[in-house]
Amino acid sequence: MTGEFSSSTHPQFPPTTEDDRFAWLRLLRSRRVGVSTFHRLMADYGTAQNALDALPEVARAAGVRDYEPCPAGIIEAELKRARAARARLLCLGDPDYPELLAGISDAPPLLWAIGDTALLRRPAIALVGARNASSLGTRMARRLARDLGQSGHVIASGLARGVDTAAHIGALATGTVAVMAGGVDHVYPVENTQLAQDIAACGLRLSEQPMGVEPHARHFPPRNRIVSGLSRAVVVIEAAAKSGSLITARDALDQGREVLAVPGHPFDARAAGCNMLIRDGATLVRGAEDVLATLPAQPGPDPAPATPEALRDLPPPPPERRSLRDTAGLHDIILSRLGMAPVPEDQVIRDLSLTPGEAAPVIVDLELDGRIQRQPGGLLTRKD
Repeated sequence: MTGEFSSSTHPQFPPTTEDDRFAWLRLLRSRRVGVSTFHRLMADYGTAQNALDALPEVARAAGVRDYEPCPAGIIEAELKRARAARARLLCLGDPDYPELLAGISDAPPLLWAIGDTALLRRPAIALVGARNASSLGTRMARRLARDLGQSGHVIASGLARGVDTAAHIGALATGTVAVMAGGVDHVYPVENTQLAQDIAACGLRLSEQPMGVEPHARHFPPRNRIVSGLSRAVVVIEAAAKSGSLITARDALDQGREVLAVPGHPFDARAAGCNMLIRDGATLVRGAEDVLATLPAQPGPDPAPATPEALRDLPPPPPERRSLRDTAGLHDIILSRLGMAPVPEDQVIRDLSLTPGEAAPVIVDLELDGRIQRQPGGLLTRKD
């Protein structure tokens, strides 16, 4: 059933009783029920218990035989583990659930939290970047985190090695949120155990995964959408051309967030992703002032970004340059024209009224990203 529904309709009300919260957990932990399916089931059946009662028949209609929802004992064990870790369950719609995150299409129905949930009511900025960050990269992350924290912003990141670690350390005194890929009680990497304890004491740890889950590769992209989803902007500090940080930047674009990047030396592979983002229209960051100048004074529709003083006399970019948002939109349009059946590349270009020079870089990006495949004879297919 996972992937059966392409859009989500968020439940209007959070659970109000312990039985309701238990049912929410049980529904979300049930086999083949992902975030989108959870939202759709809630929209169709009104309550989690009603959805649980209907699940075997829904599964049977989808061709899944002998389906049973998640056993109650598994949820009881998770709740016991949460009590031992002093973790709190945040449900979509709760007062402490982050408002910006609630607005994304695939908002997590449930989040486990350890620490100060009041931080979720303050504006957040995400700092992300390379795990193998350079000395300059970690220094920049600490400095940005400190300065943005002193401006009143909470710093969100993923508790990974390198840039994430430096960002959390720089913001410990002012407020930081660590979004974890595994369970909120399972610290990864292990060398960040003390940092995770410090964050639990004066910041906040969050995860949508069950308690005790060890993180695997498949958990990191969903984690990234939470990092960007609860933030007003995402700043990338050192990222390779194909990296998880660029996935976070793409999530941020899809969610309507600002994307900014710290430039690096062209010969440093760790700077390739940041330089690509800036080339494609991301705001260049030299310090916290550049980040703050991009943000509106109050949450809401973004005004035209303020221009840093040193850049005001520079000519505007050429009109033919696409913004990051435009490029992401063009990716989606091209992918919507492709399927498993091969389509001539020149036909796709003609359908979009583009020149070959305009379309080729975008098609190459999608090919390198593993989202399309080039076949002999100039044919393209989509890879799902």
